[in-house]
Amino acid sequence: MISTQEGATTRLLGLVERLVVAIEELAANQGDPELRAFTPAQAAKRLSKTENWVTEAIQADQIPYTRVGKSPRMTAAHIRWVLQDGERLPNKYSKLRPAA
Repeated sequence: MISTQEGATTRLLGLVERLVVAIEELAANQGDPELRAFTPAQAAKRLSKTENWVTEAIQADQIPYTRVGKSPRMTAAHIRWVLQDGERLPNKYSKLRPAA
């Protein structure tokens, strides 16, 4: 019975050590978010769009992006630009519509 407890304790210590390493790696990667480059899939999640929409917009040069090697990437500034460029303000000459 003691060997079973020792085995469980050893496994638990191994898991704790792996968890500590994973947390330290995450903490080390928490650098400047402005320097992070997002893949089209990651950018699509932040924009609430599909990956296909982002990829096609990049290929058509409709949105800003950068390349890391041959791979297109979007920075936080690029994502903010897409969000701001999509903003539409009401026309001051438009007619007011009655509430439904």
